[in-house]
Amino acid sequence: MVRVRNRDGTPVDPVPFLVVVALAFLLTFSIGPVYAAAVGLSLPVGIGLSAAVFVAVSAGAYVRFVRRATPELRAEVPPDRRLARLLYGALCLALLLLLLTLPLL
Repeated sequence: MVRVRNRDGTPVDPVPFLVVVALAFLLTFSIGPVYAAAVGLSLPVGIGLSAAVFVAVSAGAYVRFVRRATPELRAEVPPDRRLARLLYGALCLALLLLLLTLPLL
């Protein structure tokens, strides 16, 4: 089994990275070409843009969850901070979806 290591050589858990990459693939290639077609782009352009977004998100996930991971700093996050992060994340997602619907109106 291949051990994934961060920039310091410490083994890290690859599962969060794999989950983010899988979700990025699912979302970019299921929504991207359809959205691009709705705004007037051709299917090859939509697939190309989706692939570019997928590569960018995958590279960012690699840097965040593998390259710069610090497993020694893992600790339990207090519930109030977890709830706040969840609410801010939901708010950001709702705003992103709202912005993505504006060209379709």
